[in-house]
Amino acid sequence: MSVRTRFAPSPTGYLHIGGARTALFNYLFARRHGGQYLLRIEDTDRQRSTQEAVQQILDSLEWLGLTPDEPPVFQSTREPRHAEVARELLARGRAYLAYDTPEELAAMRAAAEAQKRPFKYDGSRWMTLDPKDAPSVPPAIRIKAPREGDTVVEDLVQGTVRVSNAELDDMIILRSDGAPTYLHAVVVDDHDMAITHVIRGDDHLTNTFRQCMVYDAMGWHRPRFAHVPLIHGADGAKLSKRHGAVGALEFRDQGFLPEAVCNYLLRLGWGHGDTEIISREDVLRIFDIADVGRAAARMDYAKLLHFNGVWLRQADDERLTKEVLARLAKHGVAFGTLGGDRVRMLMPDLKSRAKTLEDLASSAAFAAFEGPPPMDPKAKALLTEEAKARLADLARFLTDAPWERQDLDSWLRDYAEVKGVKLGQVAQPLRVALSGSTQSPPIDAVLWALGRTEAMDRILAAAE
Repeated sequence: MSVRTRFAPSPTGYLHIGGARTALFNYLFARRHGGQYLLRIEDTDRQRSTQEAVQQILDSLEWLGLTPDEPPVFQSTREPRHAEVARELLARGRAYLAYDTPEELAAMRAAAEAQKRPFKYDGSRWMTLDPKDAPSVPPAIRIKAPREGDTVVEDLVQGTVRVSNAELDDMIILRSDGAPTYLHAVVVDDHDMAITHVIRGDDHLTNTFRQCMVYDAMGWHRPRFAHVPLIHGADGAKLSKRHGAVGALEFRDQGFLPEAVCNYLLRLGWGHGDTEIISREDVLRIFDIADVGRAAARMDYAKLLHFNGVWLRQADDERLTKEVLARLAKHGVAFGTLGGDRVRMLMPDLKSRAKTLEDLASSAAFAAFEGPPPMDPKAKALLTEEAKARLADLARFLTDAPWERQDLDSWLRDYAEVKGVKLGQVAQPLRVALSGSTQSPPIDAVLWALGRTEAMDRILAAAE
């Protein structure tokens, strides 16, 4: 049987980074075994589900390179099928009609709370009810839970997990208004989609035992389950906005590369020796869900930033240039063809120290400008009268310089030697004039990328 996994988010908000990791594990497991990875949008919560959230989930998965192999399934379109299975269980005698009113259920819960015991629904009075004695209220359909023995799940991450059937109750599978419950719908959908492996967060582990009741009552083969630990913040608490970015697209907007985010999420709970930086092609050869640990992983934003820096340095310069120019345009920096060409020429030097695409865009902005760039206060303070005189002298010296990078480096060193000053005393005022900052790529690279005309204009403007 071909492996089929699924990622099943609810479109009630952004795609959480923990959900993104679950999608990644499903994708990798399916690819590793030559199977299919699917997407199901669980949009049965009509009040909270939005089309905007659906689109955000689709955009997030596309950005991360986790596009499913088939069009998404929308759970809300399958409600007639969910109801059909519930009625089939009723016809088989594996479920029954329950006529409890909301007030009666509330009273049962209150009584259990007063007695300090867990609430467990007892529907024995309805199981033998003669239809002619049924109350005149719409009934719900409840599944008959097993009363004896244990339900055992051989989890691919958690190992053997069991629960006493005495702890299970007769859960509702079809509400009195005809709407299916989530725990029932998920089982029907997974069965009909031929899902062989359910890989999800371990917060669903308790749901699994209840869902097994539906599989077993219908005589359906259970999928293999793998419940992966959640992602916590550095303080051990559930990851939330107070820890930092948690939405997948937030990381995109902050300038992270998708391969860096996926690489980091992969290593957040999964390990293969000491290997940290690993490409998707490489991980597809070695990924095993059994290598996922059982303990909750802790989000380390500093480490993610390190990963991103490594991937930036490996990234194609043309791709990074397009990303940077798009960000500069978004930030209102106007540039023409020449500005784009300069950024492209400087990219090998720019990316060597950057950690994010936002860093790259910020450090590249000076090259995109036509004319003298805006000057930050620290740089402006360095433009003393002595520095201006140095720039004017440099302008005369560079007038006849050959404009190739290696030649420019030699000319600047010759200038410093002739004037009897350190190279830094030459390069720093030049850097300020050319970039408007005290930090930039190597000065010979900046001169070369700007070109003779633009560079001389900037030097003379600063000297004045």
